[in-house]
Amino acid sequence: MTMANWTRRALWAGVAAAALAATPALAQKTKLTVYTALENDQLDPFKKAFEADNPTIEIAWVRDSTGVVAAKLMAEKDNPRADIIWGLAASNVGLMASQGMLEPYTPAGAAALKPLFRSGKTPDTWVGMDAYLSVVCFNTAEAAKAKKPKPESWADLAKPDYKDSIVMPNPASSGTGYLTVAAWLHVMGEEAGWKFMDALHQNIAQYIHSGSAPCVQAAKGERLIGIGLDTRGASEKTKGAPLELIVPKEGLGWELEATAIVKGTKNLAAAKKLADWATTKKANELYAKTYPIVALAGVANAPPNYPADIEKAMVKIDVEWMAKNRDRILAEWTKRYDGKSAPKK
Repeated sequence: MTMANWTRRALWAGVAAAALAATPALAQKTKLTVYTALENDQLDPFKKAFEADNPTIEIAWVRDSTGVVAAKLMAEKDNPRADIIWGLAASNVGLMASQGMLEPYTPAGAAALKPLFRSGKTPDTWVGMDAYLSVVCFNTAEAAKAKKPKPESWADLAKPDYKDSIVMPNPASSGTGYLTVAAWLHVMGEEAGWKFMDALHQNIAQYIHSGSAPCVQAAKGERLIGIGLDTRGASEKTKGAPLELIVPKEGLGWELEATAIVKGTKNLAAAKKLADWATTKKANELYAKTYPIVALAGVANAPPNYPADIEKAMVKIDVEWMAKNRDRILAEWTKRYDGKSAPKK
Protein backbone atom coordinates (compact mmCIF):
# COMPACT_ATOMS: atom_id res chain seq x y z
CA MET A 1 0.00 0.00 0.00
CA THR A 2 1.37 3.38 -0.96
CA MET A 3 1.75 6.12 1.58
CA ALA A 4 -0.92 8.15 -0.27
CA ASN A 5 -3.44 5.27 -0.13
CA TRP A 6 -2.70 4.70 3.54
CA THR A 7 -3.26 8.39 4.26
CA ARG A 8 -6.58 8.41 2.40
CA ARG A 9 -7.78 5.30 4.24
CA ALA A 10 -6.77 6.74 7.57
CA LEU A 11 -8.62 9.95 6.74
CA TRP A 12 -11.81 8.09 5.76
CA ALA A 13 -11.55 5.94 8.85
CA GLY A 14 -11.36 9.10 10.95
CA VAL A 15 -14.43 10.56 9.21
CA ALA A 16 -16.36 7.32 9.74
CA ALA A 17 -15.38 7.20 13.39
CA ALA A 18 -16.50 10.79 13.85
CA ALA A 19 -19.83 10.01 12.18
CA LEU A 20 -20.36 7.00 14.43
CA ALA A 21 -19.48 9.09 17.47
CA ALA A 22 -22.04 11.70 16.43
CA THR A 23 -24.83 9.17 15.88
CA PRO A 24 -25.58 8.55 19.58
CA ALA A 25 -25.80 12.32 20.18
CA LEU A 26 -28.39 12.64 17.43
CA ALA A 27 -30.26 9.62 18.75
CA GLN A 28 -30.40 11.18 22.22
CA LYS A 29 -32.55 14.12 21.08
CA THR A 30 -35.64 14.01 23.30
CA LYS A 31 -39.08 14.30 21.74
CA LEU A 32 -41.31 16.22 24.14
CA THR A 33 -45.08 15.86 23.67
CA VAL A 34 -46.61 19.24 24.49
CA TYR A 35 -50.39 19.68 24.85
CA THR A 36 -51.59 23.21 24.13
CA ALA A 37 -54.49 25.50 23.30
CA LEU A 38 -52.20 28.23 21.99
CA GLU A 39 -53.25 29.79 18.70
CA ASN A 40 -51.87 28.12 15.58
CA ASP A 41 -49.78 31.13 14.62
CA GLN A 42 -47.99 30.99 17.98
CA LEU A 43 -46.81 27.40 17.67
CA ASP A 44 -43.92 27.76 15.25
CA PRO A 45 -42.33 30.82 16.93
CA PHE A 46 -42.59 29.17 20.37
CA LYS A 47 -41.09 25.90 19.11
CA LYS A 48 -38.21 27.58 17.28
CA ALA A 49 -37.32 29.85 20.19
CA PHE A 50 -37.28 27.03 22.75
CA GLU A 51 -35.40 24.56 20.54
CA ALA A 52 -32.78 27.19 19.68
CA ASP A 53 -31.92 27.35 23.38
CA ASN A 54 -32.41 23.61 23.95
CA PRO A 55 -31.07 21.83 20.84
CA THR A 56 -31.30 18.35 22.40
CA ILE A 57 -35.10 18.64 22.79
CA GLU A 58 -37.72 18.58 20.05
CA ILE A 59 -41.28 19.79 20.69
CA ALA A 60 -44.14 17.70 19.29
CA TRP A 61 -47.33 19.76 19.59
CA VAL A 62 -50.79 18.35 20.29
CA ARG A 63 -53.03 21.37 19.75
CA ASP A 64 -56.79 21.97 20.01
CA SER A 65 -59.28 24.28 21.69
CA THR A 66 -59.16 24.65 25.48
CA GLY A 67 -62.15 22.37 26.12
CA VAL A 68 -60.89 19.61 23.83
CA VAL A 69 -57.35 19.65 25.25
CA ALA A 70 -58.65 19.60 28.83
CA ALA A 71 -61.02 16.72 28.04
CA LYS A 72 -58.19 14.78 26.38
CA LEU A 73 -55.93 15.19 29.39
CA MET A 74 -58.69 14.06 31.74
CA ALA A 75 -59.45 11.04 29.56
CA GLU A 76 -55.77 10.08 29.64
CA LYS A 77 -55.47 10.58 33.38
CA ASP A 78 -54.53 6.95 34.12
CA ASN A 79 -52.29 6.61 31.05
CA PRO A 80 -50.89 10.07 30.26
CA ARG A 81 -49.66 10.73 26.73
CA ALA A 82 -48.53 14.32 27.31
CA ASP A 83 -45.21 15.27 28.87
CA ILE A 84 -46.11 18.87 29.61
CA ILE A 85 -48.89 21.45 29.16
CA TRP A 86 -47.82 24.79 27.68
CA GLY A 87 -50.71 27.17 27.10
CA LEU A 88 -53.97 25.98 28.70
CA ALA A 89 -56.47 27.82 30.93
CA ALA A 90 -55.22 27.86 34.52
CA SER A 91 -58.67 26.92 35.82
CA ASN A 92 -58.45 23.65 33.87
CA VAL A 93 -54.86 23.10 34.96
CA GLY A 94 -55.78 23.88 38.56
CA LEU A 95 -58.44 21.18 38.52
CA MET A 96 -55.88 18.68 37.25
CA ALA A 97 -53.54 19.72 40.06
CA SER A 98 -56.27 19.03 42.62
CA GLN A 99 -56.65 15.53 41.17
CA GLY A 100 -52.94 14.74 41.41
CA MET A 101 -52.39 14.78 37.65
CA LEU A 102 -49.47 17.21 37.68
CA GLU A 103 -45.83 16.86 38.71
CA PRO A 104 -45.02 19.46 41.39
CA TYR A 105 -42.12 21.60 40.21
CA THR A 106 -41.07 25.18 40.78
CA PRO A 107 -39.38 26.41 37.59
CA ALA A 108 -36.04 28.18 37.83
CA GLY A 109 -37.51 31.61 37.03
CA ALA A 110 -40.69 31.32 39.08
CA ALA A 111 -39.57 33.70 41.86
CA ALA A 112 -39.56 36.60 39.39
CA LEU A 113 -43.18 36.02 38.29
CA LYS A 114 -46.08 38.11 39.59
CA PRO A 115 -47.86 36.37 42.52
CA LEU A 116 -51.14 35.90 40.60
CA PHE A 117 -49.21 33.86 38.05
CA ARG A 118 -48.17 31.13 40.48
CA SER A 119 -50.15 28.22 41.89
CA GLY A 120 -49.48 29.19 45.50
CA LYS A 121 -48.29 25.66 46.27
CA THR A 122 -44.79 24.57 47.37
CA PRO A 123 -43.47 23.31 45.03
CA ASP A 124 -45.63 24.96 42.38
CA THR A 125 -48.05 22.75 40.46
CA TRP A 126 -48.30 25.25 37.59
CA VAL A 127 -47.12 28.71 36.61
CA GLY A 128 -48.96 31.30 34.53
CA MET A 129 -47.92 32.76 31.20
CA ASP A 130 -50.38 35.51 30.27
CA ALA A 131 -53.84 36.79 31.20
CA TYR A 132 -57.04 37.92 29.50
CA LEU A 133 -59.83 39.89 31.16
CA SER A 134 -63.42 41.02 30.64
CA VAL A 135 -64.24 44.73 30.51
CA VAL A 136 -67.28 46.91 29.85
CA CYS A 137 -67.37 48.32 26.30
CA PHE A 138 -69.58 51.43 26.42
CA ASN A 139 -70.72 53.20 23.23
CA THR A 140 -70.48 56.89 24.09
CA ALA A 141 -72.24 58.05 20.89
CA GLU A 142 -75.30 55.88 21.53
CA ALA A 143 -75.29 56.92 25.18
CA ALA A 144 -75.33 60.59 24.24
CA LYS A 145 -78.24 60.08 21.85
CA ALA A 146 -80.27 58.15 24.41
CA LYS A 147 -79.10 60.30 27.35
CA LYS A 148 -77.77 57.27 29.22
CA PRO A 149 -75.30 57.68 32.10
CA LYS A 150 -71.87 56.06 32.04
CA PRO A 151 -71.72 53.06 34.40
CA GLU A 152 -68.92 53.08 36.97
CA SER A 153 -69.48 49.65 38.52
CA TRP A 154 -70.91 46.22 37.82
CA ALA A 155 -73.77 47.14 40.16
CA ASP A 156 -74.65 50.07 37.89
CA LEU A 157 -75.36 47.67 35.02
CA ALA A 158 -78.37 46.33 36.93
CA LYS A 159 -80.07 49.75 36.92
CA PRO A 160 -83.22 50.27 34.80
CA ASP A 161 -81.35 52.79 32.60
CA TYR A 162 -79.86 49.91 30.65
CA LYS A 163 -82.90 47.71 30.05
CA ASP A 164 -82.39 45.51 26.95
CA SER A 165 -79.16 47.41 26.18
CA ILE A 166 -76.46 44.92 27.27
CA VAL A 167 -74.90 41.89 25.61
CA MET A 168 -72.40 39.53 27.23
CA PRO A 169 -70.87 36.12 26.49
CA ASN A 170 -72.76 32.99 27.45
CA PRO A 171 -70.57 31.43 30.16
CA ALA A 172 -71.54 27.91 29.07
CA SER A 173 -69.93 28.43 25.67
CA SER A 174 -67.39 31.20 26.25
CA GLY A 175 -64.37 31.24 28.55
CA THR A 176 -64.68 35.02 28.76
CA GLY A 177 -68.28 34.63 29.90
CA TYR A 178 -67.38 32.10 32.56
CA LEU A 179 -64.47 34.10 33.99
CA THR A 180 -66.84 37.09 34.28
CA VAL A 181 -69.54 35.15 36.15
CA ALA A 182 -66.99 33.38 38.37
CA ALA A 183 -65.48 36.74 39.34
CA TRP A 184 -68.90 38.16 40.28
CA LEU A 185 -69.61 35.19 42.55
CA HIS A 186 -66.11 35.42 44.04
CA VAL A 187 -66.22 39.16 44.76
CA MET A 188 -69.87 39.53 45.74
CA GLY A 189 -70.38 36.15 47.37
CA GLU A 190 -72.73 33.51 46.00
CA GLU A 191 -76.03 34.87 47.34
CA ALA A 192 -75.37 38.49 46.35
CA GLY A 193 -73.78 37.39 43.07
CA TRP A 194 -76.86 35.50 41.89
CA LYS A 195 -79.08 38.34 43.07
CA PHE A 196 -77.00 40.74 40.96
CA MET A 197 -77.26 38.46 37.92
CA ASP A 198 -81.03 38.21 38.37
CA ALA A 199 -81.23 42.01 38.15
CA LEU A 200 -78.69 42.21 35.33
CA HIS A 201 -80.72 39.65 33.36
CA GLN A 202 -83.53 42.20 33.03
CA ASN A 203 -81.15 44.44 31.08
CA ILE A 204 -79.57 41.73 28.93
CA ALA A 205 -80.65 41.80 25.29
CA GLN A 206 -78.82 38.56 24.50
CA TYR A 207 -76.15 36.17 25.73
CA ILE A 208 -73.75 35.55 22.82
CA HIS A 209 -71.56 32.51 22.17
CA SER A 210 -68.36 34.53 21.86
CA GLY A 211 -66.05 36.51 24.11
CA SER A 212 -65.24 39.06 21.40
CA ALA A 213 -68.66 39.68 19.86
CA PRO A 214 -70.18 41.81 22.68
CA CYS A 215 -67.59 44.58 22.27
CA VAL A 216 -67.95 44.33 18.48
CA GLN A 217 -71.71 44.83 18.74
CA ALA A 218 -71.21 47.77 21.10
CA ALA A 219 -68.64 49.23 18.69
CA LYS A 220 -71.13 49.08 15.83
CA GLY A 221 -73.85 50.74 17.92
CA GLU A 222 -76.00 47.62 17.76
CA ARG A 223 -75.99 47.61 21.58
CA LEU A 224 -75.16 50.28 24.11
CA ILE A 225 -72.97 48.03 26.25
CA GLY A 226 -70.96 44.89 25.64
CA ILE A 227 -69.27 42.90 28.40
CA GLY A 228 -66.38 41.27 26.59
CA LEU A 229 -62.72 40.58 25.95
CA ASP A 230 -60.28 43.35 26.88
CA THR A 231 -58.12 43.21 23.75
CA ARG A 232 -61.15 43.19 21.42
CA GLY A 233 -62.52 46.32 23.05
CA ALA A 234 -59.18 48.09 22.59
CA SER A 235 -58.86 47.03 18.95
CA GLU A 236 -62.40 48.21 18.12
CA LYS A 237 -61.70 51.60 19.71
CA THR A 238 -58.45 51.85 17.74
CA LYS A 239 -60.42 51.24 14.54
CA GLY A 240 -62.41 54.37 15.37
CA ALA A 241 -65.44 53.08 17.26
CA PRO A 242 -66.91 55.50 19.85
CA LEU A 243 -66.12 53.14 22.70
CA GLU A 244 -65.00 53.76 26.24
CA LEU A 245 -63.47 50.76 27.98
CA ILE A 246 -64.73 50.83 31.56
CA VAL A 247 -63.01 49.03 34.42
CA PRO A 248 -65.76 48.56 37.06
CA LYS A 249 -64.69 49.63 40.53
CA GLU A 250 -65.36 46.17 42.02
CA GLY A 251 -62.59 44.74 39.82
CA LEU A 252 -62.29 42.49 36.78
CA GLY A 253 -62.50 38.78 36.21
CA TRP A 254 -59.60 37.12 34.44
CA GLU A 255 -58.14 33.83 33.29
CA LEU A 256 -54.54 32.77 32.78
CA GLU A 257 -52.79 30.48 30.35
CA ALA A 258 -50.51 28.15 32.26
CA THR A 259 -47.58 25.73 32.04
CA ALA A 260 -47.51 22.46 34.00
CA ILE A 261 -45.67 19.14 33.90
CA VAL A 262 -47.84 16.05 33.54
CA LYS A 263 -47.30 13.47 36.27
CA GLY A 264 -45.94 10.23 34.88
CA THR A 265 -43.97 11.78 32.03
CA LYS A 266 -41.05 9.63 30.89
CA ASN A 267 -39.19 12.78 29.88
CA LEU A 268 -39.14 14.61 33.19
CA ALA A 269 -35.73 16.26 32.74
CA ALA A 270 -36.72 17.68 29.34
CA ALA A 271 -40.13 18.76 30.67
CA LYS A 272 -38.42 20.65 33.50
CA LYS A 273 -36.22 22.44 30.95
CA LEU A 274 -39.33 23.61 29.10
CA ALA A 275 -41.00 24.66 32.37
CA ASP A 276 -37.86 26.64 33.24
CA TRP A 277 -37.73 28.25 29.79
CA ALA A 278 -41.44 29.15 29.94
CA THR A 279 -40.68 31.59 32.78
CA THR A 280 -37.81 33.40 31.02
CA LYS A 281 -37.87 36.93 29.69
CA LYS A 282 -37.56 35.57 26.14
CA ALA A 283 -40.69 33.43 26.62
CA ASN A 284 -42.64 36.28 28.19
CA GLU A 285 -41.73 38.56 25.29
CA LEU A 286 -43.33 35.96 23.00
CA TYR A 287 -46.45 35.86 25.18
CA ALA A 288 -46.62 39.68 25.06
CA LYS A 289 -47.00 39.61 21.28
CA THR A 290 -50.52 38.25 21.85
CA TYR A 291 -51.47 39.36 25.38
CA PRO A 292 -50.92 42.77 27.04
CA ILE A 293 -50.53 41.21 30.50
CA VAL A 294 -47.87 38.55 31.04
CA ALA A 295 -46.37 36.79 34.02
CA LEU A 296 -42.98 38.50 34.23
CA ALA A 297 -42.91 42.02 35.64
CA GLY A 298 -41.39 44.56 33.30
CA VAL A 299 -42.52 42.80 30.13
CA ALA A 300 -45.56 44.36 28.49
CA ASN A 301 -46.86 45.23 25.05
CA ALA A 302 -50.20 46.96 25.60
CA PRO A 303 -52.02 47.79 22.35
CA PRO A 304 -53.32 51.31 21.64
CA ASN A 305 -56.36 52.30 23.75
CA TYR A 306 -55.79 49.53 26.26
CA PRO A 307 -56.84 50.75 29.75
CA ALA A 308 -53.92 51.96 31.85
CA ASP A 309 -53.24 50.12 35.13
CA ILE A 310 -55.89 47.50 34.30
CA GLU A 311 -53.75 44.85 35.95
CA LYS A 312 -54.41 46.42 39.34
CA ALA A 313 -58.13 45.68 38.85
CA MET A 314 -57.67 41.90 38.57
CA VAL A 315 -59.69 40.48 41.46
CA LYS A 316 -58.20 37.91 43.80
CA ILE A 317 -59.64 34.62 42.62
CA ASP A 318 -58.87 30.94 43.17
CA VAL A 319 -58.55 29.25 39.78
CA GLU A 320 -59.00 25.81 41.33
CA TRP A 321 -62.32 27.02 42.78
CA MET A 322 -63.27 28.22 39.28
CA ALA A 323 -62.60 24.77 37.91
CA LYS A 324 -64.15 22.69 40.70
CA ASN A 325 -67.39 24.72 40.71
CA ARG A 326 -67.71 25.18 36.95
CA ASP A 327 -70.37 22.50 36.30
CA ARG A 328 -72.47 23.59 39.28
CA ILE A 329 -72.30 27.28 38.36
CA LEU A 330 -73.10 26.70 34.69
CA ALA A 331 -76.03 24.44 35.53
CA GLU A 332 -77.50 27.14 37.80
CA TRP A 333 -76.78 29.89 35.26
CA THR A 334 -78.42 27.91 32.44
CA LYS A 335 -81.50 27.20 34.53
CA ARG A 336 -81.94 30.89 35.34
CA TYR A 337 -80.90 32.74 32.19
CA ASP A 338 -80.54 30.54 29.12
CA GLY A 339 -83.84 31.82 27.68
CA LYS A 340 -82.02 34.88 26.35
CA SER A 341 -79.14 32.97 24.78
CA ALA A 342 -78.46 33.47 21.08
CA PRO A 343 -79.22 30.43 18.89
CA LYS A 344 -76.18 28.22 18.41
CA LYS A 345 -74.96 28.12 14.82
